[in-house]
Formats: sequence, C-alpha cells, structure tokens
Amino acid sequence: MSYKLPVSVLVVVHTAALEVLLLERSARAGFWQSVTGSLDRLDEPLERAAAREVAEETGIAAARGSLERWNVTNTFEIYARWRHRFAPGVTHNTEHVFGFTLPERMPVTLSPDEHVAYQWLPWREAAARCFSWSNRDAIVMLGERA
Repeated sequence: MSYKLPVSVLVVVHTAALEVLLLERSARAGFWQSVTGSLDRLDEPLERAAAREVAEETGIAAARGSLERWNVTNTFEIYARWRHRFAPGVTHNTEHVFGFTLPERMPVTLSPDEHVAYQWLPWREAAARCFSWSNRDAIVMLGERA
C-alpha cells in the first residue's frame, strides 16, 4: 500500500478582485475548501505540487495565473477519518500555503473523485464557508494583504 505523505499544499485560488474559488468535497457534503493536496514524493518541490494540485482539481494550468508562496506553514492533527491514508503512527500534517491569482474568474473542471461543486465568492464569504481553520485563516490573510 502506498501511503500519503504528511506534507501538503493549500492553494487559495482567487481573482484580482479577491473572489475566491471554493470546492465542495465529494466525500463530505458541505465541506468547502480551497485547492489542497499532498506531495507525491518527498523531493517534489512545493511550487510544483501547488501547480499540479490546481491543475488536477480545477483544470486551470499554472500558466494562466500567478502562483505565490506565502511562507506560511500550518501543522495540524489529521482528522481520524482520514488517518488511514497515512503510514501507521502518522497523526499530524504540515501544510504550506500558496496564493494563485487569476485576472478574472475562469471555467473550472472538477475532479469528480475529489469534488462535486465549486463557487466563486467574495473573500469574506469564502472564509466563512471553509470547514478548515487553516483555510479560513489563509483567505482572511488574502483579504488583509490587499
């Protein structure tokens, strides 16, 4: 069995006008989030992982916008319901935060294995809708940076 690595990226996809893209998880109805995902291998550069996850989850190529590493890292306990995906004994994940700026809203092609719906929301509404505290905090940071 191949286990997920406990190192991930969180990518806040947004427009220049601070409309934020949120995705609804297929496995958890009502759980809205930004683009997230684990590194494929330990030596995968974080920027490459972030661009890969955006393309996989939204169909938007990195060349369509501007990817920026925010130099923010969160460490959190992995929810018990998802812990089986990780090696035995792994309980915490380290998440690296990125922003991905698009000039305007773009069509989204969801990965049906991961997400069932998407929406573009003003940053305050997007932050309030996120189930994850780290995702909420990243979106608030986006709004405060503007």
